[in-house]
Amino acid sequence: MTKQTIAFKQIDVFSKVPFRGNPVAVILDGNELSSKEMQQIANWIHLSETTFVCSPIVPQADYRLRIFSPQNELPFAGHPTFGSAYAVLQSGLKPKNSGYLVQECKQGLVKIYLEEDELFLDLPKPANKVIPPDKIKQIARALGVSPSDVQLAETIDVGAVWHTLQLPDAKRVLSIDPDMHLLSDTVEEGITGVTVFGKYLNSSQADFEVRSFAPNEGVAEDPVCGSGNGCVGVMVRDHRLQESAQYLVSQGACLDRDGYVSVKFVENQILLGGAASICIEGQLSI
Repeated sequence: MTKQTIAFKQIDVFSKVPFRGNPVAVILDGNELSSKEMQQIANWIHLSETTFVCSPIVPQADYRLRIFSPQNELPFAGHPTFGSAYAVLQSGLKPKNSGYLVQECKQGLVKIYLEEDELFLDLPKPANKVIPPDKIKQIARALGVSPSDVQLAETIDVGAVWHTLQLPDAKRVLSIDPDMHLLSDTVEEGITGVTVFGKYLNSSQADFEVRSFAPNEGVAEDPVCGSGNGCVGVMVRDHRLQESAQYLVSQGACLDRDGYVSVKFVENQILLGGAASICIEGQLSI
């Protein structure tokens, strides 16, 4: 039986230092793979996400992206979008439009802007609702914090759906040690996981610290999470938690990573930005 080989790249996202951000495996031609094969490959690679670049269906798109965690296919995710956009550009794809790519995914069309040494994606339109007090208590218990530590709590859907909680400050965010079994039982079907954030009171490096937990997706803690940061951006904007129209997030310190996400508010858009680099490239044998 003849084996098929497909080019792939492993991209480090949200860090300017290789091996300190969040990796995503990008399979550069997924057109001949079935959904079952894609899920098997993603489970075997076992990063937080593996993506498959396919030919677009919608004419204005540059490519179509399918995104898989080790357990499920996702309609949208942030760091896989960045990594895949960087991978296709480095593989020679020429955008149809000057200055930006258009990615087709199950969530719809996503614009990725090219700005010097960073990419910025236009966050899909969010839908959010307040988390009821009883649910907050359940999540707080799983996180190992008091319900009184939770200052704001919303469930936000940006394609990936996160219970998103504001804690008193960045120090509190860094100190939590969740019970993953309890957290898994707490996160209901259809919810990606729990993202927490807190503001730095005195820091020249970042404005907020973020952590994202998705045990039911096969990812206890995501090193640097694009969609989780998108949900945080929705809350920062809606509740005016930041005076300026741009801020910087750090994420990953608890996993010995050094991730940074830039967030900009431009009219009705929330733009997420970050750096990327190729750490591994080669051939996948099928």
